[in-house]
Amino acid sequence: MKSCWMSVAAIGLLAGAPAHAIDAKYARQLERSGCTQMSELQGCDITKTRAENAAAGFVTAAPAGAGPATPATPYAGQWVARAADGSTFATLRIDRRERVWVNGKRVKAKRSDGALVFRDGPVLFTIQGDRRLTGEDTWADFDAGTKGVIVAE
Repeated sequence: MKSCWMSVAAIGLLAGAPAHAIDAKYARQLERSGCTQMSELQGCDITKTRAENAAAGFVTAAPAGAGPATPATPYAGQWVARAADGSTFATLRIDRRERVWVNGKRVKAKRSDGALVFRDGPVLFTIQGDRRLTGEDTWADFDAGTKGVIVAE
């Protein structure tokens, strides 16, 4: 009976121990090289740098903080809200951290269902995150009952 309890206790202790898939040194090598475990199986060399592996075609994503040329968000950039007659209704600026300015005035923005949504008074602006969708970046003025499209500059 005593050995049965000892076996149950040993199994309980082993089951409760954390299991780590990779050790810290291996994780640092993956981070430095830009490889993943899957790309390493395909030939990515974890002893090389990210740039060397990128030149070999294994690293496709740019490293974090690659610079201002790579926007961190699909919303970043200069936008123009156009009225139905084609005139400029508002100018919008969105930075890499999704901070939004409407006609030079900072406004709060939030993500909603794949879009960036923000208000300036009674006007609601919606910019879709999927850039393949065309004509779905819109604005609507609920007081005046007008609406229009938003285009990237």
